[in-house]
Amino acid sequence: MFGTEDPFWQADRARVADKKWMLREPGLWAIWIYRFGQRADRRSDGVLKSALLFIYNVLAPIIHVVTGVRIPKGCRIGRGLRIWHFGGIFINENAVIGENCTLRQGVTIGNRQNGDESPIIGDNVEVGVYAQILGSVRIGNNCRIGALTVVIDDMPDNSTAVGQKARIVQKGKPAGF
Repeated sequence: MFGTEDPFWQADRARVADKKWMLREPGLWAIWIYRFGQRADRRSDGVLKSALLFIYNVLAPIIHVVTGVRIPKGCRIGRGLRIWHFGGIFINENAVIGENCTLRQGVTIGNRQNGDESPIIGDNVEVGVYAQILGSVRIGNNCRIGALTVVIDDMPDNSTAVGQKARIVQKGKPAGF
């Protein structure tokens, strides 16, 4: 019930060198509540499922506020997720993340506008601090995304992306100033 037998959770914990994780790894708290919500959703309808979902719905916002990590139970994440440091990590409800991926603080994986599709991220992807992966993009396997990088285009397998994709949309006085 608490995830000790869950192979996904076991793979998440295995990527942490320090096994005293409860005090030193708040990112794991967020992953645990995500995996708990997933397990509750997979249960057959009934009183136990309702009780587990109630617990999830109470604990998930608390863990979000305490850790600064929001992983909705609707997204799909493979085994072995690793969150280095915590804070400011937001994953869209419809995002897909492969196995053995690493996220660092400040990462956003989401859509670019309401109704837009969410990213699909392959296996063994490392995402640097404050990187943003936005919109209907596919990130291949074994990719690296550098710190402060904004990814809005697909990335093939075994590639590395760095930098921001800024462009000028208006010259002269900025709108709204």
